[in-house]
Amino acid sequence: MSSLLATENLWRAWSFQPLVIGGGIVAIAFFLHGWLRLHRRRASRAPWTRIPLFVAGVLVTVLAIVSPIDAIGESYLQSVHMLQHVLIADLGIALTVVAVRGPLCVFLLPRDLLVPLARTRWLRSALRFLLRPGVSYLVWVVVLVSWHIPALYEAALHHTIVHDVMHASFVLGGLLVWIQIVDPTRHHRLTLTERLGYTALVFWTGQVMAYVILFDPTALFSTYVDQPDRLLGLSPLTDQKLAGVVMMLEQLATVGVAFVILLLASRRERARVQTAMTGVPAA
Repeated sequence: MSSLLATENLWRAWSFQPLVIGGGIVAIAFFLHGWLRLHRRRASRAPWTRIPLFVAGVLVTVLAIVSPIDAIGESYLQSVHMLQHVLIADLGIALTVVAVRGPLCVFLLPRDLLVPLARTRWLRSALRFLLRPGVSYLVWVVVLVSWHIPALYEAALHHTIVHDVMHASFVLGGLLVWIQIVDPTRHHRLTLTERLGYTALVFWTGQVMAYVILFDPTALFSTYVDQPDRLLGLSPLTDQKLAGVVMMLEQLATVGVAFVILLLASRRERARVQTAMTGVPAA
């Protein structure tokens, strides 16, 4: 098979994954139901802008798994596989968490489902533990680092169950850290200043991981090294460096933007406190 033919076929390599597609549809249905309930009670707490934000987050996640990105990333280009990972673990999660912040968090699940879940002791205990800021960060780091160990990475590429576990763990890790950054339920586990520092730590950690991938002098993953069809003419090492760049840029576009937003919010908060204490507006 020629490289051109392989490329043409891959761009049509959409996959039907009922659990992923069904999960996305259910998530959007729950959100719309909750949004409508809250909008009827108090429209200002459920602005229309939240709908496209949430739908975009779900679509980003679903398309990253069922689109040709999956087939290309699994067998041909590490950079595309990295794109899939950051879409699942970062961008899609960030959009959905931002979309449900505030009262929408409570209205997201139907009451008949939310009440039994809230009364489940082991589930409450597990969530309390996982949502400790330090634990959330540790889970995220372990997920990020573990799946880039060559043996585990290769296992995920060649075994569907392992690959599914990889994706599920990315969702869990991303969800935990973005809950800390956004604080959608306003639990104030971290102060605004602490959230700013937490975001900086997440950004720094992601950049370190990207640097390792970008500057390693050898191609780390044999699947891409042994692939005879070089899509886009990229060598394995160039492809790996591009994967590092993809990770860096995506982190800048998501975590970096969150840092700037929190920094501006922190400055406004300090100005408000100074005005309240002195009666003199901050310069």
